[in-house]
Amino acid sequence: MKILVLGSGAREHAIILGLRAEQTEHKIFVAPGNAGIAQDATPVSLDPLDGAAITEFANENAIDLVIVGPEAPLVAGVADVLRERGIPVFGPGRAAAQLEGSKSFAKRIMDSAGVPTGRAVRAATTAEVEAAFDGLGAPHVVKADGLAAGKGVIVTSDRAEALAHAEQYLPSGPVLVEEFLSGPEVSLFFLSDGDTVRALSPAQDFKRALDGDEGPNTGGMGAYSPLPWLAEQFGSEHEFVDEVTRDVALPVIRRLDSEGTPFIGLLYAGLILTPAGVRVIEFNARFGDPETQVVLPRLVTPLSELLLAAASGTLEDQPAPQFRDDVAITVVVASEGYPEAPQTGRPIEGLAEAAAVEGVRLVHAATASPDAPGGSLVATGGRVLNVVATASDFRTARDRAYEAIGHIRLEGSHHRTDIAARAAE
Repeated sequence: MKILVLGSGAREHAIILGLRAEQTEHKIFVAPGNAGIAQDATPVSLDPLDGAAITEFANENAIDLVIVGPEAPLVAGVADVLRERGIPVFGPGRAAAQLEGSKSFAKRIMDSAGVPTGRAVRAATTAEVEAAFDGLGAPHVVKADGLAAGKGVIVTSDRAEALAHAEQYLPSGPVLVEEFLSGPEVSLFFLSDGDTVRALSPAQDFKRALDGDEGPNTGGMGAYSPLPWLAEQFGSEHEFVDEVTRDVALPVIRRLDSEGTPFIGLLYAGLILTPAGVRVIEFNARFGDPETQVVLPRLVTPLSELLLAAASGTLEDQPAPQFRDDVAITVVVASEGYPEAPQTGRPIEGLAEAAAVEGVRLVHAATASPDAPGGSLVATGGRVLNVVATASDFRTARDRAYEAIGHIRLEGSHHRTDIAARAAE
């Protein structure tokens, strides 16, 4: 197949590596990609938000499938432009992508579909925010209603801090104040063709910047898959996935379809396992980052077949995706100052040594080639690299990941040292 992947981060690199792992050799383009991705796909100079230019490129190059990685092009309606020209695209249209683009829209869909979630109050003024704090109590959960690159949520018992967070986003529109829910969090991906869904294997990510879930919220500092502890509460991973498929994914997909906005692409369910049962924290309309980096290396079923079936409306013909028993973990190497003010432009050394560690692959999130040929790659963002390690058990996978990180040299960089530590006990 000829495949075009839109995006420039670690999620897109993980998708491309998943396609490369298949026995079939594909011609893969990426727009715009990064220095690491360029080793595994052909970069093209296209703006992921320019639906017309992407459509023109797809037609001129006989692209068989377009995969939209980030949320911004989905919310902007790029998938709609492609579908109107008959180009298979994995990613929801603008209307369905509001499931991620608007927290209020997502709550309305959940309520209409009877999906279990926490209570929420939409607040448009400081006074309304404070009234919601009074009604829901502490800890306070405040979410920006629109896209915020994974940084629009705060959970804190400090009322002044929560109010300041709300006031940061109120000039752009209402915020959501939500009931605080307690319990372990799980990310579960569903492929959807607008009617049928197929679940992937669950993962857990680590949002806080520092060990022990301390520090500011980030886009994600690491993840692991599978989650063996799910068996304690649900009997098995399979039973957990079946429950979430029945009670969350299918009702939401059917509700969107009934409203004339079919969801075609990746439904990301952010879940919390409370004492009262599974609750949805949020939905995303694309593969999660960094969970994709640990889910796809375990996938046995050809990724291209699954994504094309979803894009073409034939997912019901696909059996449930199969996964290896091997475990996978990923640890994010971040620039100094991330997430508040990451320092960029610094050289990265030791990548070849890190990649040579058994069971390790490097997934690039924000790297660029230097101006002078032969120099080291440089960091261009906050989350720079994902070190992904697979093994037959978590202890070995962790040892491999952190051994690889020991080879990477990026001035001022930081990473968490406790990713999947409990799973390895």
